[in-house]
Amino acid sequence: MSESVVFDIMQLREIIPHRYPFLLLDKVIEFVDNEKCVGIKCVTINEGFFQGHFPQRPVMPGVLIMEAMAQTAAVFAKKSSDGVEDGKTMMLVGVEDFKWKKMVVPGDVLRIEMRSNKKRRPLWSLSGEVTVDGKLVARGIISAMEVD
Repeated sequence: MSESVVFDIMQLREIIPHRYPFLLLDKVIEFVDNEKCVGIKCVTINEGFFQGHFPQRPVMPGVLIMEAMAQTAAVFAKKSSDGVEDGKTMMLVGVEDFKWKKMVVPGDVLRIEMRSNKKRRPLWSLSGEVTVDGKLVARGIISAMEVD
């Protein structure tokens, strides 16, 4: 089964300011204006964080899964027709009701789906779920703010 690519890695680098080693999205495969965005992160053993987390049992840190969700939310906010203006950046300002359900290990492909909850500029609230092979890995609510 082939996935369409809405935004590839080069386009993502134009949309959000993150760079190696902190760009945690590889592509966006679905985008519904002002509704949702689905990002993909392919996790490999070459990720720098696996050197220390943990050398004998590599596990992706939960906060980096959360960050991948925030980056997907930022892409959503920047590309929506009623989204963030050019020149502004989205900054993570809070999380709620976060749960981690399963460890993420090298070889996993994260499917990150973020949906708009509400927007009261400059604040945004988005709900998200991360799955691997259809199994829930993490879920929660991300709050972000537009900044100059």
